[in-house]
Amino acid sequence: MESITKNRQPLAVLRAMTERAYGAGEVPDGDDWCAELGHGWFNVAYRIRLRSGRQAVLKIAPPPHVEVMTYEHGAMATELAALRLIRAATGVPVPTVDFADRSHELCDADWFCMEYIDADNLGMLRDKHSRQERAAYDEALGALNRELNTIRGTHFGPLAGPGFATWRSAFTDMVEGVLRDGERRSVDLGHDYAAVRAVIAAHADTLDEVTEPRFVEWDMWDNNVMVRDGRIVAIIDHERAFFGDPLIEAGFTGSEVPAYGDSTAFIRGYGRGPATENERVRRRLYCLYLVLIMTIETAYRNFPGTENYDWARGRLDETLALFDRP
Repeated sequence: MESITKNRQPLAVLRAMTERAYGAGEVPDGDDWCAELGHGWFNVAYRIRLRSGRQAVLKIAPPPHVEVMTYEHGAMATELAALRLIRAATGVPVPTVDFADRSHELCDADWFCMEYIDADNLGMLRDKHSRQERAAYDEALGALNRELNTIRGTHFGPLAGPGFATWRSAFTDMVEGVLRDGERRSVDLGHDYAAVRAVIAAHADTLDEVTEPRFVEWDMWDNNVMVRDGRIVAIIDHERAFFGDPLIEAGFTGSEVPAYGDSTAFIRGYGRGPATENERVRRRLYCLYLVLIMTIETAYRNFPGTENYDWARGRLDETLALFDRP
């Protein structure tokens, strides 16, 4: 996916990064040892082949002159923290981090190198799977997501803090940051910003039921799932993790907005029973937060054409309409 946040670097810089991470003896000759992995939406990532034959991934944060959304500040540090937590506290498969550099000596942004996962991207295979195969993967994702959510935090909000004492204060701050991002770029929501804020305020009391901060992956969509021989072998891209309410996880969104896909198998794998009335309201608030990001981020990414914006605007209308229904 093309985006102005992708901080592409010349081969000479990539060579210097590889040398710093793995040593001069692992830097190959020629110029065919490095290729961009193109499916990401935010950071640029390169697949590199070391002299020993081992493969790795080099990931670079956006350049400092490119304005990103408020919740994306420090995203690479968040991913590194998330990977440490996941590996220390769960058995969920994630790549091993080989080296991280935040010095900005070789390029103008943070970067790190990690294990290359030799597997297929689930998002690219969805159309090739039968309904039963898709359901099996979704059920497995639900179980893995539940395991991630067992990680307890000491505060709500960003993994590294500063945190919030309550989920209501953390979530409303998150939404307000996105709305201010939209106002700063004059993004047309098709709805008055004050009206959106009023919807959130009218239902914010349901957030008070959440009293224990849990690790939230939040970005576990198909494109961040690697599979091989019918099994999930890795979850990638953890830069949007935080401590919050597990019901905000991506796998639950289809339970309120069908355009995101059928959540039935995910919820079955997760092991949740029927949602209460307040839980459904919270899921709708979380769908609203997601679609506000999807709509507003189009002004920050410079995606080609208007397809992303048009799709998100349609989902925004659908989501706001949910709050008029019992």
